[in-house]
Amino acid sequence: MTMLFIELALMLAIILIAAELFTNALEHLGERLGISEGVTGSLFAAVGTALPETTVPIIALLGGTASRAVNEEIGVGAILGAPLMLATLSTCLMAFAIIKSRGLRGRIVPEHTGFTRDLNFFLFAFLIACAAMFVPHHAWQVRALFGAGLVALYVVYVISTFRASAKLVEGGHGTEAPETLFVSRLGLKTSLGTIMLQFFVGIVLLVGGAKGFIHGVEGVSHALGISALLLSLIIIPIATELPEKVNSIMWARRGKDTLAFGNITGAMVFQGTLLPAIGIMLTPWEPRIEVLTGVLITLAAAAWLRFNAKKNGIVLWALLGNGVLYAAYLVLTLGR
Repeated sequence: MTMLFIELALMLAIILIAAELFTNALEHLGERLGISEGVTGSLFAAVGTALPETTVPIIALLGGTASRAVNEEIGVGAILGAPLMLATLSTCLMAFAIIKSRGLRGRIVPEHTGFTRDLNFFLFAFLIACAAMFVPHHAWQVRALFGAGLVALYVVYVISTFRASAKLVEGGHGTEAPETLFVSRLGLKTSLGTIMLQFFVGIVLLVGGAKGFIHGVEGVSHALGISALLLSLIIIPIATELPEKVNSIMWARRGKDTLAFGNITGAMVFQGTLLPAIGIMLTPWEPRIEVLTGVLITLAAAAWLRFNAKKNGIVLWALLGNGVLYAAYLVLTLGR
C-alpha cells in the first residue's frame, strides 16, 4: 500500500511538470496562430487533454474484461463520470486555488460569450443524452438518431467557436504567451516546430503521468475492495480527468480566466456529446438510479454555473457550491 501512495506522488509530480510544458506551449501556439483564448482553451486545451481519457470507456466497451456486463458498467460510468467531475469537483478546486489571492467574494472572469456558449451547448447535449436513456433498446433507429444528433451538435459547436475567434481577438481576447517558450531556454529558436515539439512532449508526459496515476488509484481501490461500478463512476473520472485539469488551476492562478474555464467547459462539451453518442449505441444506456443521480447532479452543476455566469464573471463562493454538489453525489452513491 505504501508503494502505491509513493507511485501516486511521483505520477502527480510528473503531471505538474507536464502541465507547465503543455500550458506554456499552448499559449505560444495560440499566439502564433492568432486565435482567441476561447479557441485555445475550449478546443485545443480541452480536446488535447480529454482525448486520451476517451480511450477508457472505448477500451472497456470493446472488451476490457471477460465480462460484458462489467465492461458496460465501466463504459457507462467513465462516460458519465467525467462531465460530472468536471462540472463539480474541477470547478470547485479551481476556485480553492485562487480564493486566497482574490477572496471569497472575488470573481473569476472568463470571456462571457464563449463561456455561456460552452455551457449552453453542454446543457442541451446532456439533456439529449439523458432523454436517450428512456428510448427502448429495440428502437435502435431512434437511438441512432440521438447519437448522430450529439455528434452533429459537437460539429456545430466547433464551427461556432472558430467563427467567434476573429472578433474576440480584435476585442482584446487573443491568446498571449507571457513567458518564453521553455525549450527555447535550451538554445532552440522559438518556431512553430519547437512549439509543437514542446506541446507533444507535454502531452506525452501528461498522458504517461495520468496513466501511472490511474494504475496507482486502481491499485488502492482494489486493495480497499471498491466495486467496478464505483470505480467507473467515481475513481476513474478523478484519476483520468482531475490530474490534467491542473492546467486550469495554473491558468487561473496566473489570471488567465478564459483559458482556465475554457479548458473545463470545452472538455465538458466534448465529453457530453461524442462520448454519450458512443454509449447510446454500444451500451444498454438505461436510467438506472445511480446513473440518473449522476446525470441530474451534473445538469444541476452546469445549470448553476450558467445561472451565475454574469458579464463581470462568477463570484468564487458560487463555485464552492459545485463542490457541495459533488459531495452530495458521493453521499447518495456510496450510501446505496
